Amino acid sequence: RVQLVESGGGSVQAGGSLRLSCAASGYTYSTYSMGWFRQAPDDEREGVAAIYTGDGSTYYADSVKGRFTISQDNAKNTLLLQMDSLEPEDTSMYYCAATRDWLNNYLILRQPSYNYWGQGTQVTVSS
Repeated sequence: RVQLVESGGGSVQAGGSLRLSCAASGYTYSTYSMGWFRQAPDDEREGVAAIYTGDGSTYYADSVKGRFTISQDNAKNTLLLQMDSLEPEDTSMYYCAATRDWLNNYLILRQPSYNYWGQGTQVTVSS
């Protein structure tokens, strides 16, 4: 069983930065696919960034390429999302997700691919 807890959300002005963290607990020795998703009011949950921990391959939504960076810390127990040049359109609830499955590039940014989820952390960007 895997538990995920997000932190690091908050309110910033456009152009600012935030770093989101996802602390993983439980059995973490297996290779996981992990990702960050966001869901704005009255919208569907969309994939933002993901990482295949087996080889470190990363994947990003077009809307955040060049601005967001997904990574793992050295202890491999925390998933990070560095968010730079934030825009009001980035305002959303951000969720951390994980699965033991290997996911190809067609599935790794899709919400139904994941079975472990955090509670979410709110990010608000004002103009």
